[in-house]
Amino acid sequence: MTTSAAVLDGTDARGRPTAALPFAHLARISAYWLGLTAIDAAVGLVVQNRILYEGWVPALEVGRTLFLVGVGGAIVGIIIQPTVGAISDYTVSRWGRRKPWIVIGSLLDVVFLLGIAYSNSLLAIAAFVILLAFSTNIARGPFQGYVPDLVPSRQVGLASAMVGLMQILGNVIGFGIASLAASLTAAERAAAVAEGRAPADYLPLALIAIAVVELVTMVSVVRNVGEGQPPKPRGGRSWGRIAREAWATDILKERSYVYLVASRLFFLMGGGILVNLALVYLEFTHRLGQAAANQLYLAMLVVVIVANVIAIIPAARASDRIGRKPVIYAACAIGAVGVTIVALAPTVDFALVGAALFGGSAGMFLSVDWALMTDIIPKADAGRYMGLSNVATGAATPLSVAVGGLIIDAVNTSTGSLDVGPRVAFLTGVALYGVAVILFRPVREPPRAAREAPA
Repeated sequence: MTTSAAVLDGTDARGRPTAALPFAHLARISAYWLGLTAIDAAVGLVVQNRILYEGWVPALEVGRTLFLVGVGGAIVGIIIQPTVGAISDYTVSRWGRRKPWIVIGSLLDVVFLLGIAYSNSLLAIAAFVILLAFSTNIARGPFQGYVPDLVPSRQVGLASAMVGLMQILGNVIGFGIASLAASLTAAERAAAVAEGRAPADYLPLALIAIAVVELVTMVSVVRNVGEGQPPKPRGGRSWGRIAREAWATDILKERSYVYLVASRLFFLMGGGILVNLALVYLEFTHRLGQAAANQLYLAMLVVVIVANVIAIIPAARASDRIGRKPVIYAACAIGAVGVTIVALAPTVDFALVGAALFGGSAGMFLSVDWALMTDIIPKADAGRYMGLSNVATGAATPLSVAVGGLIIDAVNTSTGSLDVGPRVAFLTGVALYGVAVILFRPVREPPRAAREAPA
């Protein structure tokens, strides 16, 4: 029996399928997250290297420049992802309601990644970042609803852990490849100056490699994963009307959902200031050059990922036993401590300790927050609700760069020094964890019995 046939054999009272999926199938379903996350990580780091080390802007304008490059993509993502996610709930095709959008978005991603790779000006990179946000969110919105289409209630904890694990692996691949390419580019630039020749640039190769990774994960999902739930009937409504309904105010009645999305935004912003401005921190605060900063960035990434992997499965299992909310509260507390240590670290060795704590908190959150989200959303409208929820995920990166970058520029300008700004920006991230806790308190977690599929 195919997976799609198994899913359609029956659903529980909350609209979730009852057929259990093999572990290998859960891994394939989640694999596309690896490709999407790798794109985010690699593009962000490549853009930072261009701005920091190629003399495009003065040092005191780095933060606001990073914000201006990313803000257009954030706005596009906020609009496109929920809208296309809602449209996919009604899409009729031989591939099911989600797959066509995943294929279209992925193919466009490759084109725009190549555009970023070979852009030689700030304006060109900003334009392609906006186009890439358009294409990735065409795929993200429908894919957000794809996993709830297929996974039964009793496997949500495991599926959430798999989603978190694939996002972690995507960060490893994206940041790792971009850091390696940046280090090679810095070494090549030094050698070329000594030899009096034009230097080679390895950063485009990093983005080409990431494009290949996304295509491979997309093909794996499209070929090997079932079609999921059938589309909802349109009832004679136009596609334009359905797109507008994605933003209907009825969603505000789901109070737990709204507060959870808001809490997710501030949690991800708190850690996002650290993740997305770590290279600036190493360059400005610890006075490292391009090669050394990227190598240490890679070391910090390894520490974060190891902590992620150690935390993710135990957190998912604990959430199945004691509930999702206690684990998320713990993730907020540990993340705040970790970012504080990095912010105040006198040396990079201390910063690595803080990075490890941050990594553990991120692993806990990634493995449990998604599960809680799928517990509380209406399953028939999973594309719409998961698309809207991922607005927080997509907006967190540019907003964290905006907040952190503007703080860095303001503090550095007022103090006349480059080293204090990143520390203040990271401490602002600690405050954002506190906001996440406050917004998380009104969220009502469904009782465990309500989450489990009937016998």
